[in-house]
Amino acid sequence: MELRIIELNVDKSRDLYSSDNCQILLKTYDDYYPVIGYHLPWVGYFVIKEDKIVGSCGFTGQPKDGKVEIAYWTFEEYEGQGIASFSCRELVMISRQSDPAIIVTAKTAPGYNASTKILQNNGFTFTEIVQDHEIGDAWLWTLNR
Repeated sequence: MELRIIELNVDKSRDLYSSDNCQILLKTYDDYYPVIGYHLPWVGYFVIKEDKIVGSCGFTGQPKDGKVEIAYWTFEEYEGQGIASFSCRELVMISRQSDPAIIVTAKTAPGYNASTKILQNNGFTFTEIVQDHEIGDAWLWTLNR
């Protein structure tokens, strides 16, 4: 598996991007980058497996106050193949290579699920309940330096 940056102004007609999920992602990032900015490496990434886009991951923006938030999404038809675990590890690695002092965070819906297990397996700990504009009450997970 590999990560590929979701770039600005991508040619959406390419075969690689033909799935509905890819089109949704490209539209989302067309709207999202103007809000968070396009500052490498704090961007979104396609997850590529066997020359197919199978999910995405990324940062919700640049680090603020010594913290950066990660997020990941595996397309439903590829779930259970370790894609989200790979995404989590890669984002932590990118963050550490860019600035080892950064605290990496993630948010999940309340309750234990596949995503919370992935975070726990990667050394994250539940920190507190916070408000998220998409989730509402969310669990905040933290990976300390």
